[in-house]
Amino acid sequence: MADDHTPSWFRPSRRRVLTLMGASAAGLVAPGLLGRGAAFAAPPSEPTGQVIIGFSQEPTVFNPHMPHIEVDEGIHFSIFDPLFIVDEKGEFQPALATEVPSVENGGISKDGLHWKIKLRDGVKWHDGEPFTAEDVKFTIELLVNPDFKSWRRDGHELVENMTVVSPTELTFDLKSPYAPYPSILAATFIVPKHAFKDIDPNNAPFNNAPIGTGPFKWAERMAGDHITLDANKDYFGKGPYLERVIYKYIPDLTVLYTQFKTGDIDVVGLQWITPDKYAEAKDLPGKSVAVVPAATVESLSFNMGRPQFQDPKVRQALYYALDKQTIIDALYYGLPTPTETFMPQQSAYYNADLPKHEYDPEKAKSLLDEAGWKPGGDGIREKDGVKLAFTNSTTAGNHIREQAQQFIQQSFKDIGVDMSISNLPPAVMWGEYWMMSKFDSVVVGINFLTGSDPDVSNYLAPTSIPAKGGAGQNTWQYENEEVGKLLKQGGSTFVTEERKAAYVKLQEVVRKDLPFLPMFQYATVRGHKDGVEGVVPNVNVRIDSWDVGTWYWDK
Repeated sequence: MADDHTPSWFRPSRRRVLTLMGASAAGLVAPGLLGRGAAFAAPPSEPTGQVIIGFSQEPTVFNPHMPHIEVDEGIHFSIFDPLFIVDEKGEFQPALATEVPSVENGGISKDGLHWKIKLRDGVKWHDGEPFTAEDVKFTIELLVNPDFKSWRRDGHELVENMTVVSPTELTFDLKSPYAPYPSILAATFIVPKHAFKDIDPNNAPFNNAPIGTGPFKWAERMAGDHITLDANKDYFGKGPYLERVIYKYIPDLTVLYTQFKTGDIDVVGLQWITPDKYAEAKDLPGKSVAVVPAATVESLSFNMGRPQFQDPKVRQALYYALDKQTIIDALYYGLPTPTETFMPQQSAYYNADLPKHEYDPEKAKSLLDEAGWKPGGDGIREKDGVKLAFTNSTTAGNHIREQAQQFIQQSFKDIGVDMSISNLPPAVMWGEYWMMSKFDSVVVGINFLTGSDPDVSNYLAPTSIPAKGGAGQNTWQYENEEVGKLLKQGGSTFVTEERKAAYVKLQEVVRKDLPFLPMFQYATVRGHKDGVEGVVPNVNVRIDSWDVGTWYWDK
């Protein structure tokens, strides 16, 4: 048995990665409803048929290493491969690597500093070029290139002495041990070096017509409508079993559900079936529908760069004025679980002892009075010539979120706060408006984790603010020195108790600061046509179609 200081992810066992999937224990997923359980025919020997997947948001970022949101990863998982993946059980499985590196197989030194990656031989890019270790080296170097608009540098910036030993072997060192790095690598899709030769990577043709090694190849994009991908018949792994996958963009969630109900789409993906339709959806003939927990947390998030949100008492007051239990019960039919943190409640790192939210408008008013925000002639509070007024934005067409916004708007008005609603199409909302912190406040759902590792540096580290030149998704512009120290502490130790102490404390600090008001952890209503097999929920990834290469029709 390894001692307590040996990183658990060095040992190829189920314990290596936290399994966040608490669905069965929670009684939320009935066996077989989502592609597993009942007996069904074996996959076809050749790709056959097509599946139409409905997304409420439009994928627009096709280079997986540029700033993007969850929906874009539907395309990334279809076209690209990482070195290894995290499956639905929370276990690493080889992809472009022939094995998951560990101490036992010689892939990682016992101190976690020296790595050796063995790669598959004979893998081809979609354009026929051979995949080699040079592509892996290029991908990691691209992510830390200061001239590239990288979506994350955390972990990768620790890599040094990267050496291509042969076309199928790569070695490198880490400047210091970093516990989250395996999960980061599992979320790092490898891109082809030759597609970026003598080209500015920010403006490469690749970014609009990606080339991968994955189960499907880029075929067609009709902006605002759909993306078509064709089977990669030379794929090295299992599948693909479908001849074609079509990602259809349907921004209105009511229309998304209607098209699922009528059979115009085969799988209802992000943002799934809204809770108000669940009672009907679960009894639809010819459809498999189930409630599935997700790691995503819904919040009302602030741009901390705005003067209205500088005072913590203002953020605390707005939290007291937020009647989130009524929102959950009335709009989401009681399906989601209220939360006080960004950490999924199925995680071993979840802090269950955070202060519980209270809905108390009078306390909210009292806090604003203490902070010097006094009602003006129009009833809206102001201080030093600044009104306590701001816009709130989210995806246009998400009718439940829009109802929640209207409810919140009235709740805030009752305490003298003016929140106006300004919703945008997804491609605009989650583009520069979100990534470069051009918003005042938003209603947003975020899966903060990379796989099941508790590290959240990409979202909360002071160095991850895109609007200030950082690589990451700290779009709140949230800066707290203690948070930065806790993230470094949690990432640099492999002793489980020490890691947990860091992340438990981190949640406490963020709960006190409230850069966002946590509302609930998702319980998603997912569905597909009967006969579509292999659709498996995976709480360790951010998108439904993570395993689309192994989907097929059983009929």
